Amino acid sequence: MQAQAAASLILAALAVSSCGGRKAVEISPNTQAAASRWNGTLTSPPELAGVSSIQGSAWMGPDEKNADRTQAQINLSNAVPGGVHPWHVHRGRCGQDQGIFGPAEAYKPLKVGGDGRASSKGELPASIPKTGEYFIDVHASAQNMKTTVACGNLAPPAR
Repeated sequence: MQAQAAASLILAALAVSSCGGRKAVEISPNTQAAASRWNGTLTSPPELAGVSSIQGSAWMGPDEKNADRTQAQINLSNAVPGGVHPWHVHRGRCGQDQGIFGPAEAYKPLKVGGDGRASSKGELPASIPKTGEYFIDVHASAQNMKTTVACGNLAPPAR
C-alpha cells in the first residue's frame, strides 16, 4: 500500500512538472471508463492572468459502439457568460501544436451559459490513438482562432 501511495505521489509530481505547474490529472484506477480514456485538466494560459481564468476537464476515448470512432468531451467553468468557443483535440502539447486530430467540424462549439459553464462533445471518424501526445485547445472565438483561452495536455490511458 505504501509503495502504491509513493508511486502515485511520484507520478503526480512528474505530471505537475511536465505541465508548467498546472494541476495534475487524477485518474481513478477503479473507474473502467477512465482507464481507457486520454484525460486532461484545462486552464487559461498564464499570459491571460487577470483577464481569463477558465478551468475545466476533458477526455477522448473509444466509441463503445464503433471501434473506428473516437469520442471527445469537454466541460468548462468560469468562462464569460454568452461566449461561444471553438475547441479541438490537437496533436502535440499545449504551446506545441501539430494540428487538429480529426476534422475540425466534428467538434461542436462550446456555448457558455449564464453560470459560466459549457460542455460539448465531438465524434471523430478515427480510431482512438494508442500512442503520441495530444491536448485540448479552446479558442477565443470563431473569428479569433489564434487566441487560446484554455488548454490542457491529455494524459494517455494506463496500459
